[in-house]
Amino acid sequence: MSSTPETELRRTHMCGELTSENIGQVVRLCGWVSSCRNHGGVIFINLRDREGVTQVLVNPSDDEQVYKLAKALRNEWVVSAAGTVRARPEGMRNPKMPTGDVEIVCENLAVLNRADPVPFEPDIPEKVSEETRLKYRYIDIRRSELTGALVMRHRITKCIRDYYDAEGFIEVETPFLTKSTPEGARDFLVPSRMQQGTFYALPQSPQLFKQLLMIGGMDKYMQIVRCFRDEDLRADRQPEFTQVDVEMSFVTCQDVIRVNEGAMRVVAKLCDVPFPETVKVLSYDHAMRDFGTDRPDLRFEMTLHDVTDLAKGSDFKVFASVADAKGLVKGLTAKGGAAFTRSQIDGLAEFCRELGAKGLAWAKVLDDGTLSGSLAKFFTADKCDALKAAMDAQPGDCMMFVADEPKTTNKVLAALRCKLGKDMGLCGRDLWAWCWVVDFPLLEWDQLEQRWSACHHPFTAPLDEDVHLLDSDPGKVRSKAYDLILNGTELGGGSVRIHDVSVQKKVFDTLKISEQESRAKFGFLLDALRFGAPPHGGIAFGLDRIVMIMLQRDSLRDVIAFPKTTSGGCPLTGAPAAVDDKQLAELDIRVIRPPAGLPMPPDDAG
Repeated sequence: MSSTPETELRRTHMCGELTSENIGQVVRLCGWVSSCRNHGGVIFINLRDREGVTQVLVNPSDDEQVYKLAKALRNEWVVSAAGTVRARPEGMRNPKMPTGDVEIVCENLAVLNRADPVPFEPDIPEKVSEETRLKYRYIDIRRSELTGALVMRHRITKCIRDYYDAEGFIEVETPFLTKSTPEGARDFLVPSRMQQGTFYALPQSPQLFKQLLMIGGMDKYMQIVRCFRDEDLRADRQPEFTQVDVEMSFVTCQDVIRVNEGAMRVVAKLCDVPFPETVKVLSYDHAMRDFGTDRPDLRFEMTLHDVTDLAKGSDFKVFASVADAKGLVKGLTAKGGAAFTRSQIDGLAEFCRELGAKGLAWAKVLDDGTLSGSLAKFFTADKCDALKAAMDAQPGDCMMFVADEPKTTNKVLAALRCKLGKDMGLCGRDLWAWCWVVDFPLLEWDQLEQRWSACHHPFTAPLDEDVHLLDSDPGKVRSKAYDLILNGTELGGGSVRIHDVSVQKKVFDTLKISEQESRAKFGFLLDALRFGAPPHGGIAFGLDRIVMIMLQRDSLRDVIAFPKTTSGGCPLTGAPAAVDDKQLAELDIRVIRPPAGLPMPPDDAG
């Protein structure tokens, strides 16, 4: 067994710090060998650490032992190198490297640890699959793009903490082992050994606890907290994620928006992302009408237009039948879209069908103002003019329509609009569009269960002027809820909460949550509301999403140290995995496996 002399560990600088100001200094660096090249007997070592890369030069004539050791180096060996900083010779400087003006003439070299041949070179990850990079994530983290993302994530997190601290917020840790309250996504359940047959749930959010903190008089709370949701994954969703959780007492919606907008303003400044002096505010109804979604991408126009009334009088039976059935006929106009080929339009139609539409109707506006396309023959000249006026369509444009029940029509057109925006280059990487969406519906009708359900959660307060509608027309009740949107992605959402027990009971009654059920699920909160609950509200931001968007990465996995795959697995550790029978016996749990060849029952099986 050998030990490393302390002198070889006492580095003076990080590998990305050296500049021309360090010329003439004797320095020591520690890091990984990124590459090792022998040019005419002179060995050039690129030494890498978290902060960057520095070139280390070893001359054969300087020290025979150092040179012999340098020749033996392989990529990803961990080494310590000391020497004098000098300017690189003219013509040998590398403007692509922050340290590209200097190099170290090596006088002392030590191998701190050897490495087996790595599964992939971290500096050229495109040669391997993402699955391989996730399996060997510790090697992938050596990649400068991922290292930089994790460093920037740290800085964003610190920036957020500092902002809320300056605003008088107190960070309080809330429990991870809590009670399952199945409203929304599925909970991750944790069996209890000490109370067998019972389960904890990992929190989807600290929602109830932060409300209790307000009732406890904490006044301003924040927490950067891990949350868990057992739901299907995609590029902007993980089963465990980090949330910036905020709650405030004695506030209105405008107070919460103002303070938390300030947090995003300082994050944007840190990341050199423009932030408007005044953030646009859209009502939910406005967002759905013009963009078909409550997460509108405002980097480009291309608003949606309701042509249901015009469709009623057309000879196009698809339009007419949907309009007569109180459906929605809606469309968008792609400026310059008359240049689309038929195959391009067919591809867009297939895209819409995959999202649930029955098809895509379209019409190009020719130079003379007439229409061509699937709709042209079904409209008279007067109707064509009315359609063009309603759609703000000019010669050279292409109008596209979807006709279906309102939810499907809006969903499909919203996705089509975003696709066209990207395909047509309308949402460039230098464009940043922020907005608040407010006045969400409090409730939505659950067709399957034939009852109203909460759009946000059942503790969201209704607008004061709409409370009376809970008795007569629940679908028209608006809530004191708000979401912050950036470039079509929801960064965070929240609401002012119900602090009056009588209003909370009325909402539960509307949701058909019985007193017995509400006591079983939320009794501790209902009790707390009776003992002096202040008016309060808050918001939760997705930290992973904030970092992903600020750094303009395509996936959350690009800004999380150890992410899961889209199937919820961890290639690095092999989780989730079976456990041994002894552990199961301690929990009084049996795993029932189907006979060979038979599938497991579906999640919703009785």
